[in-house]
Amino acid sequence: MAVTEITKPFLLLSTRPEDDAAEAEYRSFVSMMELRPEFLIQKRVDREPLGPIILDDYSGIIVGGGPYNATEPDKTDHQVRVESCLNTVIRECIERDFPLFGACFGVGVIGSVAGGVIDRHFGEKPGCILVDVTTEGLADPILDGMPSRFPTIVGHKEATRALPPGATLLVRGEVCPVQMYRIKRHIFVTQFHPELELDSFRDRLEVYREAGYYEPEQFDSIIDSCSGHDLSTDNRLLLNFARIYAC
Repeated sequence: MAVTEITKPFLLLSTRPEDDAAEAEYRSFVSMMELRPEFLIQKRVDREPLGPIILDDYSGIIVGGGPYNATEPDKTDHQVRVESCLNTVIRECIERDFPLFGACFGVGVIGSVAGGVIDRHFGEKPGCILVDVTTEGLADPILDGMPSRFPTIVGHKEATRALPPGATLLVRGEVCPVQMYRIKRHIFVTQFHPELELDSFRDRLEVYREAGYYEPEQFDSIIDSCSGHDLSTDNRLLLNFARIYAC
């Protein structure tokens, strides 16, 4: 079945308050999942409370990135509200083993709800790294067609130090060991950014130039370090997620 031949859309839960960044993230997921726009519904959790989410109305849920960190010591009221909304959906997804894909901020919120240890010990500066698929990852359909080692984009202040109980490591890294894992059978979390390629990474770096992820004067060197890598390889994860769970 082609990805476009579906009746239930996927739901993207966005937390980026910057309109340009939120719109770019939506376009990236639509493109990588090879969906028509009407089959990816975006809800801006940063703007207003979610309200009740009926999971059976969707093929799957995606938690995107944002400027927040789950390990922030002094959370604003806005962040507390956003996390509360996300946590409600995440808990139900975990309870039901409902298809869920989380990247970037998804590491913190999904990992925390599932009982993992999230801190800043393995946080990564923005850039391109090589990651390795585990034996369990090679056997998982979500990584179908992926090489055992591939380049990808990272950049997050926090990371998973210890997996949630019962979770399965699918992709590992050298500096940050936990790069992708699975909870139960249908819930996936990535430390890296499978939705980004070089151009979209450049745009996102520009948006967050003053957000403390990197020194602004390092902008050009970060982009240069990513040039020459095939950053489209990890996009297949999102395409696989769409193809497996579209209904």
